[in-house]
Amino acid sequence: MPMTGRTQPKLAGAADWVLCPGCRTLLYGKRLARAQHVCPECSHHHRLTAAQRIDQLLDAEGRHLFEYAAGDADVLGFTDTAPYPQRLAGARASTGMTEAVLLAAGTVLGEPVVTAVMDFRFLGGSLGAVVGELITRAAEIAVERRVPLLLVSASGGARMQEGAVSLMQMAKTSQALARLDEAGILTLSLVTDPTYGGVAASFASLADVIIAEPGARMGFAGPRVIAQTIRETLPDGFQTAEFLRERGHIDVICPRAELRPALARLLRVGGGRNAAPAPSGPAAPAGEGAPDSEVIRDHSRLSAGDAWQAVQTARSLDRPTTLDYLAGAFEDFQELHGDRVGGGCRAIVGGPARLDGMPVMVVGHQKGRTAAELTTRNYGMPTPAGYRKAARLMRMAAKLRLPLVTIVDTPGAYPGVSAEEQGQAGAIAENIRLMSTLPVPVVTLVSGEGGSGGALALAVANEVLICSSATYSVISPEGCAAILWNDPGMARTAAAALRIDAGHLLRLGVVDGVVPEPPGGSQADPHLAVQRVGAALADAVRRLSALDANALVAGRRDRFRAFGAHVVVES
Repeated sequence: MPMTGRTQPKLAGAADWVLCPGCRTLLYGKRLARAQHVCPECSHHHRLTAAQRIDQLLDAEGRHLFEYAAGDADVLGFTDTAPYPQRLAGARASTGMTEAVLLAAGTVLGEPVVTAVMDFRFLGGSLGAVVGELITRAAEIAVERRVPLLLVSASGGARMQEGAVSLMQMAKTSQALARLDEAGILTLSLVTDPTYGGVAASFASLADVIIAEPGARMGFAGPRVIAQTIRETLPDGFQTAEFLRERGHIDVICPRAELRPALARLLRVGGGRNAAPAPSGPAAPAGEGAPDSEVIRDHSRLSAGDAWQAVQTARSLDRPTTLDYLAGAFEDFQELHGDRVGGGCRAIVGGPARLDGMPVMVVGHQKGRTAAELTTRNYGMPTPAGYRKAARLMRMAAKLRLPLVTIVDTPGAYPGVSAEEQGQAGAIAENIRLMSTLPVPVVTLVSGEGGSGGALALAVANEVLICSSATYSVISPEGCAAILWNDPGMARTAAAALRIDAGHLLRLGVVDGVVPEPPGGSQADPHLAVQRVGAALADAVRRLSALDANALVAGRRDRFRAFGAHVVVES
């Protein structure tokens, strides 16, 4: 389909007065327009035209709309209360658009992007053959230019007047997103109200990152269809952005005023422009000319410590958390949510960020400090949904060729009945296997507690660092004492016997380096602790980025293959 540039159409003038459907307040049209069509009384996000959306999202300079031609192909000869060609003509006359989507290229705060924006006014934003072709063409342009793709959805679903041809657009557009995955190009989906049916069940749900405006509704079947079909009473807030994020289906709920900065952060990290090609040749030796010269890699430099004291220090709620490290040592962090299966877990946090200027993906455990936060975060004990979320972010890192940084601080995976019902063991096992295959540098920091398989599920790395007062163990000292001594009071003895402190772990080769904490532990001087960790992680990422994908995977496998390699098996 040939496309040429054209001047963006002028926005329609705002009505003098608009009745807000959210709060029924009468709003002055020009004031509403100045507020980006968000009600100043109730924050209801009014619907935008595709042209208005492009005007709001893209920088004015360099913005380019693609022109396209579309005929009146009525393959079915469909007529309901009016012939399909008549309906098309009416939609074109009332909207000034050729079809239900506009394509544009431009920048968001200087970051390049290709975008396809749907308009609900045009036959309910329905997905017909032309719309499917335009979405696909936008994806192809993104591949050709190696620029991220932003899809903005607003649709009632597939276009019934085109029958099965419309249905095929779901497969066509999904294949287009798969090609972007294969090409390693970032995809973003902005869900606006409403997004239903074939659009929700294809390209709107397949992007790397799914953002939704507050209150936006998305689902396969609309509430009216569900209620009429199965006579089921629907819960409050059903299918809203808030409902979906709580259940792990979307990443971010972003008010309209914050969309451009949020998109720019994602584009800066995942757009590929700042990821310099890995230098050829072997990686530099650890610590050589690097800013992490304080990292200790010789266990003889560490004095013998009290393992039980290390346990108490590692468990202190005053220690820096993963979010503290992200705030102090990283930039442009955008937290992403959900496992895209149906679960959310606040014990795992993660998303793209920048570390000393390098784009990375960060995933870590999050405990919290206050009683309320500890409860919300499940005391840092992830559920299967948390591990699936981590796995999703790891796969995204592999696709975008982003080094992966993981921060471990957990007493262990959540051991409750619900976790077992949802496949806790399998979720952990899948993460361990996945991390073994990632074609990017993987660096792990054990910042506090490294508890059992719940920790290892984020720690199959090329390089594992540990803070000097942190611990890493197959089981908690109390658990070991209860099982082997039949006496939880023997926990101090168990801690010493398990050799779970940093010095012994370095001697055993379980960790590759120890990041010294300030006197009194990281909690005594969190700012200095964060600085040291940031420098150590940046050095490790920079060194490992000198290796190609094959070397990274082989090195990681060799690292873990070596544990127990002294055993001789005769064939």
